[in-house]
Amino acid sequence: MNVLIVFAHHEPRSFNAAMKDEAVRLLEGEGHAVQVSDLYAMNFNPVASAADFGERANPDYLVYALEQRNAFNKGTLAPDIAAEIDKVKWADLIIFNFPIYWYGMPAIMKGWVDRVFVSGFCYGGRRIYDKGGLKGKSAMLAISLGGQAHMFGPEAIHGELEVMLQPILRGMLGYVGLTVLPPYVAWHVPYVSPDIRAEILQGYRQHLLTLDARAPLRFPSVDDFDQDLRPRPAVD
Repeated sequence: MNVLIVFAHHEPRSFNAAMKDEAVRLLEGEGHAVQVSDLYAMNFNPVASAADFGERANPDYLVYALEQRNAFNKGTLAPDIAAEIDKVKWADLIIFNFPIYWYGMPAIMKGWVDRVFVSGFCYGGRRIYDKGGLKGKSAMLAISLGGQAHMFGPEAIHGELEVMLQPILRGMLGYVGLTVLPPYVAWHVPYVSPDIRAEILQGYRQHLLTLDARAPLRFPSVDDFDQDLRPRPAVD
């Protein structure tokens, strides 16, 4: 299996970095090929702009998604985007490894999604969910939180983690056709002891070793909707 780890943490000695390094060691030890996009180390540009396109379909008015399609088809995307798309094409599994910031991913990783999940390749029209451009590949989140597990749930102070992550799990990963595996969550890591951190890393190793046994998250099937993506009537 080919595994791409998209990693976003500004501190090379962070717990997230330890998770990334452990994943590389374990997966390579199991015979898998691994690439890492270390976004901070790469100084990855997260800002989507007209500079992403070497040639414009409409030089007078920028519609970013339409220009993505044009540049992807003509091979005129910016080199840093094209390089990441090549990694996505190569990968069977993409692991997004990051700390939760304000109920979401760090800006540098959101910018990676904005610029790399291009229209015309990853999605477009009815090329979404189970018809998405990345169908046949899998994705997983490996995340850390400052909060504790009891702070998340239907009646908990922060609400349900699944709801918090829905813009990522469904709106980014499921939307482009990826089979989305359950995330691995490292709770409360800025505040726990080294022994607890070691236990969390061991849990991550076990999570990675048992991916095949984990049921993916469920998202809509395009076949259940009509040409205008309205729900088809239920059949008695």
